[in-house]
Amino acid sequence: MTADEVLAALRVLAEPARLPGMARYGIATGHALGVTVTELRTVAKRLGRDHDLAAELWDTGIHEARILASLVDVPALVDDAQFERWAGGFDSWDLCDQVCQNLLRHAPAAWTKAAEWTTRPELFVRRAGLALIAGLAVAGRRVDDARFAALLEPLARGADDDRPLVRTGASWALRAIGKRSSGLNQRAIATAEELRARGGGAGWVGTDALRELRGPAVQARLGGLGNKAGDPSRS
Repeated sequence: MTADEVLAALRVLAEPARLPGMARYGIATGHALGVTVTELRTVAKRLGRDHDLAAELWDTGIHEARILASLVDVPALVDDAQFERWAGGFDSWDLCDQVCQNLLRHAPAAWTKAAEWTTRPELFVRRAGLALIAGLAVAGRRVDDARFAALLEPLARGADDDRPLVRTGASWALRAIGKRSSGLNQRAIATAEELRARGGGAGWVGTDALRELRGPAVQARLGGLGNKAGDPSRS
């Protein structure tokens, strides 16, 4: 299918009545159609992987077409320039998170960008760095703890931010790392305690993360895992 044909299919699925509800959840609807992510995933399965089509869909600027682009793109073909170009187009937390989880965390530059973006000043770029860390903690099941431990420092620096989307992203990333193994749980708890002591946005992150990292459910599961990677985190 061409990009125009895909857009025509999305318009058939569109329900404009959904837009006010999306806006209430903080989703930018100025260029949205009102298509659910579930519907987009069904379309993506029919389309298969197509790097060129993904680029064309992204360039439309339509919210759902951009999420669909992240579902059909080929991670191995996503280079540094595309990371920066797409991040510059993030205008909503859901678009940021969907692109990071569907595509960018699986691309070769994910680890580098996760550390770099976490301390960038732009709201959605910093959120994307944190979302990448959280996604890597879920997807990288055979990755050594040391790689995730190295992300705790940039995560902590990026967490000192009063913007809600950054705070929640930092807590998400910290909790995801801390649920991978007992060793990382201890490191994540130490980081969370340091953040809590700072106060402000960092203090909120530390307090929020500690609730789960020290919770009985996480501790019981990690006790059975030893130093093996854990299960996916909650977002």
